[in-house]
Amino acid sequence: MKTTPHTERLVRLSRLGAVNAYLVVEDDGLTLVDTMLPRSQDGILAAARELGRPIVRIALTHAHGDHVGSLDALAEALPQAEVSISARDARFLGGDRTLDPGEPQSKLRGGYPTTKTRPGRELRPGDRVGSLEVVAAPGHTPGHVGFLDARDRTLIAGDAYSTLGGVATTAKVNPRFPLPGMATWDQATELRTARELRALDPVRLAVGHGNVVEHPAAAMDAAIAKAEGR
Repeated sequence: MKTTPHTERLVRLSRLGAVNAYLVVEDDGLTLVDTMLPRSQDGILAAARELGRPIVRIALTHAHGDHVGSLDALAEALPQAEVSISARDARFLGGDRTLDPGEPQSKLRGGYPTTKTRPGRELRPGDRVGSLEVVAAPGHTPGHVGFLDARDRTLIAGDAYSTLGGVATTAKVNPRFPLPGMATWDQATELRTARELRALDPVRLAVGHGNVVEHPAAAMDAAIAKAEGR
């Protein structure tokens, strides 16, 4: 597992050069955003030990298997850590894959593993997880969320965007790295989310797949334009 500090508050953990999680440094310890693939827990715990801080929160952007794959192992190793995910995607962790009547009836794509771990907290837009503000970001999954660090405007966008093979919104399959786009539930909803996240004017874009991008406004604009066919 590769560990890359980006700021004094943000450390990217990358497995296979393609799947990311993040450690966010807080006053009371660390917030872990996403848990990567199964069997990633040892690398995540080792990275926390290197920082000399405990993981006190595990916050999930969405319920796909490459983001919750090590959740059960980490929850077992860190019984005091608060586990949180959106109220909508929490249902997937329990095995409920039904769509609500008011949601687009697009096919669910990607893997939604059932986990033993149940979240201790169900997130809604505007909630705070440590220094992170919860931002609605549906489309890739029905309950996908992002996290905006109020201290420096770093946006942890999960799979709303990907930067592996170039900055792209997952509303459209990127031929250079197609997997996130192929796993998107509803493209129209995802494109609307891409626009809304761009409107936040983040200073830094951190995603589930690919490098962290500094000052991403122009790249996000280009990605949206491409997804719109412009």
